[in-house]
Amino acid sequence: MRVFVKEFTVRSSERLQVIDITEKVEKVVKESGISNGIALVFVPHATAAIIANEFEPRIVEDYLELIRQVFKPDYPWKHNTIDNNAHAHLASALIGPSRCFPVAGGRLVRGTWQSILLLELDGPRSRRIIVEVMGE
Repeated sequence: MRVFVKEFTVRSSERLQVIDITEKVEKVVKESGISNGIALVFVPHATAAIIANEFEPRIVEDYLELIRQVFKPDYPWKHNTIDNNAHAHLASALIGPSRCFPVAGGRLVRGTWQSILLLELDGPRSRRIIVEVMGE
């Protein structure tokens, strides 16, 4: 089994933002030379998350509204006394910092409408994305 790891950076411009990173991840998978295996996409930050879903303007707004409604940035969370970003920590903890995808025929396997999306929960910031491709 071979393992290929590559990192790239994404810069957000808003406090809450959805950024499509599919093309960058696909480029890493292709560069890996691995034909069949699995690709892990991981954001090593406590206030960001990774999802796999459609990247369409209205559903993007719905993702952001869901985060605002469930994790309420203006709620008096205890952690907000430190740095006013408890909502981002809570959302990241429940949504998750990573997703795994199959790799078949040297390509990332995903559904027709599935994109790989970075959820920025406490921007604007520069975020590292680590892609680890394992297989043969």
